Parts: sequence; C-alpha cells; structure tokens
Amino acid sequence: MRDAAEFDAFYAGSVQRVLGQLYAMIGNRAEAEDAVAEAYARAWDRWVSVRECDSPEAWVRRVAYRVAVSSWRKTVNRLRAHRRDATGQQVAATSVDHVAVVTALRRIPTEQRRVVVLHHLVGLSVTEIATEVGSNENTVKTRLARGRRALAAHLTEESSSQMDGGRQP
Repeated sequence: MRDAAEFDAFYAGSVQRVLGQLYAMIGNRAEAEDAVAEAYARAWDRWVSVRECDSPEAWVRRVAYRVAVSSWRKTVNRLRAHRRDATGQQVAATSVDHVAVVTALRRIPTEQRRVVVLHHLVGLSVTEIATEVGSNENTVKTRLARGRRALAAHLTEESSSQMDGGRQP
C-alpha cells in the first residue's frame, strides 16, 4: 500500500535538490524539470519498493538522469523545442561566478560532468557515485580527476577572457 503523506514529505524535501543536481548534470533546466517530474511519477508508482531503497532520492536522481538521456536519444525535435522555450526566460540574481561554473560544466564531457556534480554538489562519496552510475570506483576517480582538470581549464579560460575584455590573444 502506498502512503501518500510519506511520499509527499519525501517529494517536498528532495525535489528542489534533485532538480538542481540534474540541471547541473545536463545543463538544460526545462529538460531537467521534465525528467525530474517523470522520475517522481515513476517513484510514486513504485513507492512501496522505492521507499525501501537505501536512498530513495538517489533512485529518483538516477531515473531522472536516465529519462533525460533517453529523451536526447529519442527526439531531436523535443530538445530544440525546450531550448527555444528556455531562451526567453530570465534568471533572477545570477552571479558571474554561477554563470561561469554552469558554462564550464556544459563544456566538459557528460560522464565527467555527472561525477563532478554528484561529488561536489550532491556530496556523494566515490563509492556512492560508483553505485549510482553503475561503474567501478576507479572509473569514477578517473572521471572525477579529469572532470576537475577540464573544469579548471575552462574556468581559467573564462577568467582570462573576462579580464582582457573578451579579446583573444
């Protein structure tokens, strides 16, 4: 039997965090919102078993990520529509640092971005990340190290570009 109050509390306590994490992983807020909504709907359908997981939130995040990736593979038109819709949106009080980090995250490979977000924004350990992404710990460590280097390089490029007024050497 599903417990609506229990699920509602789980949803209310985790949805913004999962949405922020998925947005950081995939780089598109509209797609992240769609994938997170679908993941929570699936969690509700399977709540009896999902609530017994070690981390129902990790279950939802993993499903949301898979939904997003599947969406990319299935329909280019959907991706274009979301991007067109998102271009007119205004973001309130976004700092220069926030924009630089999001831009840099978008430039690194997907699997590196995923482990960097899971480690640094979600706060998962290497072991937890390996479990969530279905990989071994050494692969996660390698992706994390490469992701950090790539992110640092992009952030350094952003800083030097801003300091010289955007001029290329």
